[in-house]
Amino acid sequence: MSNDILLKVENATIQFGGVVAVDNLSLEVPKGKIVALIGPNGAGKTTAFNLITGVYAPTNGVVYFKDKKIIQNHPQGKMKKLYQGENGEKYVGKKVLAPTPDKITRLGIARTFQNIRLFKTQTVFENVLIAKHMLRTSNVFTATFRLNSKEEAQMRADTDELLRIMELQDVRDELATSLPYGKQRRLEIARAMATKPELLLLDEPAAGMNPQETMELTEFIGRLRDEFGMTIFMIEHHMDLVMEISDHIYVLDFGKQIAEGAPEEVRNNPRVIEAYLGGAQDE
Repeated sequence: MSNDILLKVENATIQFGGVVAVDNLSLEVPKGKIVALIGPNGAGKTTAFNLITGVYAPTNGVVYFKDKKIIQNHPQGKMKKLYQGENGEKYVGKKVLAPTPDKITRLGIARTFQNIRLFKTQTVFENVLIAKHMLRTSNVFTATFRLNSKEEAQMRADTDELLRIMELQDVRDELATSLPYGKQRRLEIARAMATKPELLLLDEPAAGMNPQETMELTEFIGRLRDEFGMTIFMIEHHMDLVMEISDHIYVLDFGKQIAEGAPEEVRNNPRVIEAYLGGAQDE
């Protein structure tokens, strides 16, 4: 595996009973790039994100992060007979690795969600500070006797700096749910960034945004890559956003990868055009 590849998914399949939600997915996300995963509704995109972030264990397949194998599984139990995906025997006999989402986050992978999941009764500042606490070194003893005051002060300072970078300092003390929709999206990204990730997963960051908000978000995601060196893997339905800022695109349809390439290649791919037209007709 190349040192330039931050994330690699190999032969990943997720099957729920007889339903194959993701079928033998293999992809790579290079350092410092924006990679998009697109496809019609129900194609398996968010399921793939859930696999990478430990929400679901794959039925089969492997995930590597920074050259290290972090997730691995193979069909087990009843699934040995039910399994309908490919490469069912490839990882048999190898150690099962199924870290929980908190452990994945500590490795350096953070994500946002398709439906915004902010702490509704907390302020903008508190939403980001809570995420910062994942990095704390204090314990119950040091916190009780205020032996962690320097660390706490640094986390608060870092939170304010992150809000400045994310252009949210003007709403620092407002409740998260009082923000306009576009700023709520930006706050969710800020909260993910507070964990100091090397890889940021964005699940439909432009969902529900108006054209002006989408344009601003497009510029902002580009800044995260260009100015801060962030590696981004995103799911998105806004094709203008995807085509403008993506370095590479993977396309899913009914759980299977049907295309990949640079934006222009994907835009003109007959299988991609057919998949989207078919999706539109089915809705």
